[in-house]
Amino acid sequence: MIGYFRRNHFTPVPEVDSLAELNELVHQWDLHDGHRRIGSRPRTVDEYFAVEQPLLMPLPEEPFETGRLFTPRVDRYSQIAVGTNRYSVPTRLIGKRVRVVLHASHLVVYDKNVEVARHERLIAKGSCRLDLDHYLEALIRKPGAFPGATALEQARSAGKFTPVHDAWWAQARKVHGERDGTRALIEVLLLNRHLAHEHVVAGLATALRAGALTADAVAPEARKAAQTEDEPTGDASTPAVSGQTPATVTSLHEWRLAHLPPDTRTLPSVTPYDQLLRRRRTSGSDHREGEAQ
Repeated sequence: MIGYFRRNHFTPVPEVDSLAELNELVHQWDLHDGHRRIGSRPRTVDEYFAVEQPLLMPLPEEPFETGRLFTPRVDRYSQIAVGTNRYSVPTRLIGKRVRVVLHASHLVVYDKNVEVARHERLIAKGSCRLDLDHYLEALIRKPGAFPGATALEQARSAGKFTPVHDAWWAQARKVHGERDGTRALIEVLLLNRHLAHEHVVAGLATALRAGALTADAVAPEARKAAQTEDEPTGDASTPAVSGQTPATVTSLHEWRLAHLPPDTRTLPSVTPYDQLLRRRRTSGSDHREGEAQ
């Protein structure tokens, strides 16, 4: 069956974008071949397997690790070498040794017992896979390196950096300048650590329409999108218009000021300082009383 499968499904070699897509194709081919009869046999492949399955040893009940273990050291570019390929990890791990478990389709990076990164396994040799989120702390200090970053190009190709991000970034650079506009975008990207990607994109789209070009304005709108998705739908008699969002956004700074507790303290007074201006005239002094010396 191995030769038959290779000749019929892997010749010519299928073109896919990821291992996950290839695995899904193989799964569909397996299901299709299960209904096939080999030669003139009276039963299908699935029917013969149903007879053989009780004779096979059962799978173990307890989970066990099947991946290969590596312990590479993180280089100065915040990357680790696994085989002939390189993968990114958070910049805080530069110079440290991490634990990597390599599986057939993905790899997981651990710092002690905490998972810090997860990547799809690269197929070609000498390739590099970078996660933009791993470099945000470094890029916010050097925003000039953001436009030409390889991690940005890979995020754009993977669909994580959408045209909405580009449009909001362009407007932010016009208003705040190259450095501050890019830094504001990086602050927005940091929201992905606490909010879902689609909610942040929805908040960016709302902020862009309202002309709100700060991370403090995007954060409340992203949270509103998350709450709207979690809440049940309203009355069917008043359906919401698809894509309709309010034209104004709430600034996080203004929201915090509006929710401050009332200030009951008395207003400050400078009366006690007036006594510093009243100095008695001493002997031999030309200053009059009431004048500062």
